[in-house]
Amino acid sequence: MSGKLTLVIGGAASGKSAFAESLVIAQDKPRFYIATSRVLDDEMERKVARHVEMRGEGWTTLDAPLAPQIALEPRGPTDVVLLDCATMWLMNHLMDDTDLIAATSALLQGLTDCKADCVVVTNELGLGIVPADPLSRRFRQAQGELNQALAAHADTVFNVIAGLPQLLKGAA
Repeated sequence: MSGKLTLVIGGAASGKSAFAESLVIAQDKPRFYIATSRVLDDEMERKVARHVEMRGEGWTTLDAPLAPQIALEPRGPTDVVLLDCATMWLMNHLMDDTDLIAATSALLQGLTDCKADCVVVTNELGLGIVPADPLSRRFRQAQGELNQALAAHADTVFNVIAGLPQLLKGAA
C-alpha cells in the first residue's frame, strides 16, 4: 500500500516550502528531505543554506536532482518525505536535455509506489506573461503539464498565495 501524496503549489516566495514543511513536521515521523536543486552559484548556495536553517534539525537530506524516485524507493510507512521541488527537478532535466516524458513517468511511478507519505512542492508559472524565448516557453509549458500530472496523482492539493494555503483537492 502506498502512502498519501500531497502537492503544494504556489508562486515564487509564496510560502509554499514553509507550509509543506509544516505538513511534514505535523506527522511526527522520521523526516526525509529530497533536494532537487543543483548548487551552481553563490546565490543558490545562500538560498539552500537559508532553507536548511529554516527547516531546523530532524531532517535527513537526500540530494536527487534528476531521479528522486530512487530516494523514494526505500522509504516506508513510518517515514514522511518532502520533495522540494518539482520545478528545480524539471529545470535540471530541461538543461540536461533528457527524455522528459520518460523522466516524468519515472517520477510519477516513484511517487505512486512510495510507501511513505509524500509532500511535493512545485511552482505555478502559468499566471504570468508568455516568455519571449523558446526555452522559457518550453519550460513554462512543461511545468504546467507536470503540475497537472502531479495534481491528478495527488490525494491532496494546496495552493499557497502570500503564505496562505488554499485547499484545492482532498481533505486537510
